[in-house]
Amino acid sequence: MSKRVKAYIVLPCYNEEEVLHETCRQLLGVFDEMKADKLISDDSRIVFADDGSRDRTWEIISELQKKHIEVLGIKMAHNVGHQNVLYGGLMTVKDECDCAISIDADLQDDIHVIPDMIRKFRDEDCEIVYGVRNKRETDTFFKRTTALGFYKLMKAMGVNIVYNHADYRLMSKKALEGLAEFEERNLFLRGMVPLIGYKSDCVYYERNERFAGESKYPLKKMLAFAFDGITSFSINPIRLISSVGAVACVVALAMLIYAIIEKILGNTNAGWASLMCSIWFIGGFQLLGTGLIGEYIGKMYKEVKRRPRYIVEKIIGER
Repeated sequence: MSKRVKAYIVLPCYNEEEVLHETCRQLLGVFDEMKADKLISDDSRIVFADDGSRDRTWEIISELQKKHIEVLGIKMAHNVGHQNVLYGGLMTVKDECDCAISIDADLQDDIHVIPDMIRKFRDEDCEIVYGVRNKRETDTFFKRTTALGFYKLMKAMGVNIVYNHADYRLMSKKALEGLAEFEERNLFLRGMVPLIGYKSDCVYYERNERFAGESKYPLKKMLAFAFDGITSFSINPIRLISSVGAVACVVALAMLIYAIIEKILGNTNAGWASLMCSIWFIGGFQLLGTGLIGEYIGKMYKEVKRRPRYIVEKIIGER
């Protein structure tokens, strides 16, 4: 008979007051089903990690904890960002559980595949189980298109990333200990977790619409997240800049030879428009390259300072 698993579900929360009650209710229902199936132990927990929310998120987490022994609350001292609060929640519970499942609090990811994740961990010895969306019908055309472009771009830049996977995954204690070995401050967990290298598998689900509230990832943040992921895991953008620079030098040399020949033949014309376009293009490209290099230097600056990724202010509940 397979043993029951001590599972912790970690949910990063930022201004999620509108969804927390429903999220907790649904997760408790899944917990009851898994306990009845003898899949998880009674000391499994639902862990809400508050990322310095400005609404009543922490108050609601405190209320839920008082009502339900299964609820654990972690409050960060200030807002540290989605990746850092998720990492902080996982590191806080890694010594307490057999496995931890990370999932956003908005109920868009299907919580009913959690039992499948745990079975793959318990019965098939998978150390990491990725939740993968098999459809994105609830997303707008623009979001579907940009998401597809994001995954293709990451692959093209050499980043090992699971297609259509966000941060919904199961990680065993062994995998969490492996993740703790990564010391970088610029976290991009979708790229870091596959680097751990332990046995992994996927479960597939249909993405739901957000239960309530607004998305915490508007277009500006999505673009910043994608750019951060690329620059954290690949130097291909700098190589691309170098390649384009080399091509530009070849083109410039060819144009110089052409200009000399035209001068000898007496066919020179006033080329103000082409000259101005060339100057603006080269100048803009140089600024772009300088900015990109600055991005990498900024990341090195953060790594060298080695400031803490997160600071836990308070933990409530029984672990």
